[in-house]
Amino acid sequence: MNDISDKADIGKGVKFGSFCVIDADVEIGAECEIGHHVVILSGTKIGKRVRIDDHTSIGKMPMQASNSAVTRMADWAPCTIGDGVIIGSSVVIYIGSTIDADVLVADFASIREDVSIGKRTIVGRGVAIENDCSIGAFCKLETNAYITAYSLLEDYVFVAPGVLTSNDNFVGRSEERFKHFKGITVRRGGRVGVGAVVLPGREIHRDGLVAAGAVVTHDVPGRQIHAGVPASLFGDVDDEQLLDNQNWFDSGNE
Repeated sequence: MNDISDKADIGKGVKFGSFCVIDADVEIGAECEIGHHVVILSGTKIGKRVRIDDHTSIGKMPMQASNSAVTRMADWAPCTIGDGVIIGSSVVIYIGSTIDADVLVADFASIREDVSIGKRTIVGRGVAIENDCSIGAFCKLETNAYITAYSLLEDYVFVAPGVLTSNDNFVGRSEERFKHFKGITVRRGGRVGVGAVVLPGREIHRDGLVAAGAVVTHDVPGRQIHAGVPASLFGDVDDEQLLDNQNWFDSGNE
């Protein structure tokens, strides 16, 4: 049995599993496939040919603890899901987020409020993207990566499994920290290796590469490899590794 509001706009050919809840003012485009126990909250807009798997919630309101430093309450825009998006099981996507066409969001991922994700990006299993982040197109965020609030990842960024990022140099202490919250920045074609840690406000420039297990305490210049704890210059990225030199890369398709 489903609970679908008569004020929801459901397109042609939409298929629902069992025990779905669809609130008023939800828009679902044609030919979508909605799994079992899916909750789509008021105002959410979903494009055509979208697949949403079991136990997923879309349009969730943020929770604000009494001592929360970064969560804010606002009049959020509706959550918007583009055409052809695939969303796995037990995913939570908050209100105010925008996901462009043909993105894949794998099982157990969490996407907070005021996040934008560009077309054809892959958000891997268990990835957490905190509030106020911008993720570009054609990115790959792999299993259990953590993207801290106020971060910017441009197009074609690669983040390997288990990468951790931070936005608070004061580690939760002192009033001074509220003036300095800043996420990370990864410019176009930047890459971060498995298990690396990127500290608050650090920038990885275009085609920069952070090696596996590194701790990034300073900015990484473009086309350089930084490795170690703390990370330091290891060498230059080979020309054959540069984004513009990949045989699958088409700059006209950005």
